[in-house]
Amino acid sequence: MMTSTDSLNEKSKPGEDSCPKCMGSEFVFSHVDDLGYEFHKPCDCREKKSWKRRFKNALIPEEFVHANFENFICETEMQKKMYDFVKDYLDNFPTDREQLKKQGAPNLGLIAVIGEQRIRSLEAHKRLEIKNQHNNYGIGKTHLQIALAKQLIKQGFNVLVVSDVSFMDEMMNAKRMSDDGEMYNGLLTSVLTADVLVWDDIGKAKWTEAREGLYYNILNERYKRRLPIVFNSNEDKATIGDRVGYAANSRLLDKSDGNNVMETEGVDWRLK
Repeated sequence: MMTSTDSLNEKSKPGEDSCPKCMGSEFVFSHVDDLGYEFHKPCDCREKKSWKRRFKNALIPEEFVHANFENFICETEMQKKMYDFVKDYLDNFPTDREQLKKQGAPNLGLIAVIGEQRIRSLEAHKRLEIKNQHNNYGIGKTHLQIALAKQLIKQGFNVLVVSDVSFMDEMMNAKRMSDDGEMYNGLLTSVLTADVLVWDDIGKAKWTEAREGLYYNILNERYKRRLPIVFNSNEDKATIGDRVGYAANSRLLDKSDGNNVMETEGVDWRLK
């Protein structure tokens, strides 16, 4: 999902979506003081443009651009539980960035009842049966978490969305670049400092020692800062540790820190 540090800091270009009041500057004339100095105030368009920038910088996947709470399918009991679970998290989230900085926020996760690695370890004739009984694919996990991300963006939070495989590949490629770590450190800083990090399909990337170290660095730093990770995974509580490392997994699922994790399963709506 991530491309470069430039994409994370891109601003509106002059004249782009130009406002007739401020001509794209986002400020309009306010008054002249007694000494003759001109003062300006934020234009009405500033908040709208700020929201657009935050939305663009979040790197929301194209297939989920239209995902929201209103168009989430809520036909099964599990779908209703997932919906209420995520909405409750939103309702109890800090009201603004200042409050988040002071008190932090817990993680939120939607994971499998029986993880992909556990299913793969079964005998061939049992895999399909267990997969059908405890399916965790295409049940709406990402849809709900992107809907949550959009609401938090509207409330003024800086949100970043990453997809596990592409993110890990990009980080590893950046680490090998001969640029004195500029690209790697820029990408790493973005995931460490985002108010909310939405991590899609965490634990999907193929395990390597280097990737396990990266998982730990990111999860540990955000854990210490109490900056939340909103994640989903097709692994379960035990098998996530096999993928990201047990130390990182402890921080991801730490119930003592108030983290909210729901085990999910249901109908694969992509196949329907």
